[in-house]
Amino acid sequence: MRVVLPTPRPTNSRVGIWHAPAVIAENHFVYKSLSNWAFNVAVGCSHACRFCYVPSAATIKQGPRLAEYGVKDPDAEWGDYVLLRPWDEQKFLASLRAAETTPRKQLKPDGNRAVIYCSTTDPYQVVRHPDPARQRELARHARFLVRRSLELIRDESTINVRILTRSPLARGDFDLFKSFGKRLVFGMSLPTLRNDLAKVYEPKAPAPSQRLATLHAAKEAGLHVYVALAPTYPECDEADLRATLQAVAELEPITIFHEPINIRAENVARIERQAEALGLVPLRKFAQSDTLSSSTEERAGVRSRILRTDVFATRESWQDYAVNALHTVSEIAKELGIEKHLHLWPDKSLGSQSLADRMRNPSKYLKRLEHWWHRVSEWPK
Repeated sequence: MRVVLPTPRPTNSRVGIWHAPAVIAENHFVYKSLSNWAFNVAVGCSHACRFCYVPSAATIKQGPRLAEYGVKDPDAEWGDYVLLRPWDEQKFLASLRAAETTPRKQLKPDGNRAVIYCSTTDPYQVVRHPDPARQRELARHARFLVRRSLELIRDESTINVRILTRSPLARGDFDLFKSFGKRLVFGMSLPTLRNDLAKVYEPKAPAPSQRLATLHAAKEAGLHVYVALAPTYPECDEADLRATLQAVAELEPITIFHEPINIRAENVARIERQAEALGLVPLRKFAQSDTLSSSTEERAGVRSRILRTDVFATRESWQDYAVNALHTVSEIAKELGIEKHLHLWPDKSLGSQSLADRMRNPSKYLKRLEHWWHRVSEWPK
């Protein structure tokens, strides 16, 4: 199949075309039960989620090559660079055949023999470029990457597909999703219903209200829907989590994933910089400062603008926040009668013996972790 692709613009352009084509590759998820493979349409992501773990991997593996595109610090500049992968149909088909012919005994069972769109970027992001003509060209290419690859997976293989996005642009492909029948599940990340809070943690991603509307549209379209409350923020208290879970329960999703924010590389610093840019006060810094304000009234004003980054101050404070979030979601899911659909994502570091010893019943705690780590997520029968 011959198609017109965007012209590569070689170096020093942080929004454009990457050098390596888009192919299906084995992923390395640990305890996620999302997929066995991943198809990533780009290096970088325009959503600029401040908590994202991906830049740390990019810094290690792709830093030198990203420098050729004008990216000096892949972690600090996360959200400012999007390099779409070029299309090579023969190479894609070769990767598809490799996935299709992989013996099941060699696959982790929690992957559901599926490929995820995407694991390190968003398949339906808006690619922003200062040149409107170039932006339209890149947008067409991004849509082509997703649709053509999905058509080939549907027609040339038997593997499953998991779509995970934060963007309502996915509605444009509902017709294609439906053609997969039970081989495709559609999901969105929805950590909270609060649009204002998402602006801190996911500044360039579509608002949670838009995502919830898209999920309802997906359900009405007859798609198999799942939801990822991932990651929930320190500000997501019990009332916030209950409101989100109640809204999610109405969708009757096949699975509800959940995890708190995990500390990766410089993501806490990214969160704090974003908070300060919005006029908020990261509590980790507020707690260390005695110069912010002396009057009760002024301190009260500051507290109304606080972001709870204090939970990331120490390993112990992060563990307490993470365990509490996981436990609270689990208890609310029980109350709402949706626990059978719940799939928690506790970070592997939460299995340390030192943390277990702080629990009321260490052996029960570790046993529950093992349950979540080895649970296989649902797939339509």
